[in-house]
Amino acid sequence: MPHILLVGNGAREHAMAEAISRSGQNPFLFSFMKANNPGIASLSENSKLGSYSDLSAITGFALENKIDFAVIGPEDPLNNGVVDALTEYGIPSIGPTKSLARLETSKSFTRNLVNKYNIPGNPKFKVFTTPDGLEAFLDQLAGIVLKPDGLTGGKGVLVQGDH
Repeated sequence: MPHILLVGNGAREHAMAEAISRSGQNPFLFSFMKANNPGIASLSENSKLGSYSDLSAITGFALENKIDFAVIGPEDPLNNGVVDALTEYGIPSIGPTKSLARLETSKSFTRNLVNKYNIPGNPKFKVFTTPDGLEAFLDQLAGIVLKPDGLTGGKGVLVQGDH
């Protein structure tokens, strides 16, 4: 029976935990969460609370529990390189490496990549690290959406107008 590590504590990860627990392979589920989710904990053989940036705690927990593979839910641990860290110990993961997670974790990286390869559908954009030139750029546009680069937990997007 496989030992599966689930990293994450949200509703998405709870749904994953339930799906894993229904598997015909009768896996043993272990969970690493930044905040306790009683639903996930109740489905887990063992669970641990800790920071998603503490890669040694995550890999240590995986090694202690003889994890066969990991399932990573939230973007934070992916952005921190948890897949890379687990791979160093021979533990495969469902989730991208830190460099591949940039597609999700860095809006500017993704927009620039889309531009580089002329992929259609990319709106006009510009990355600013200082306010210099911002007003002139905004004057060229009919409407704007402001997005911070990086992870914001679904927050931080500002839409011009009624939103």
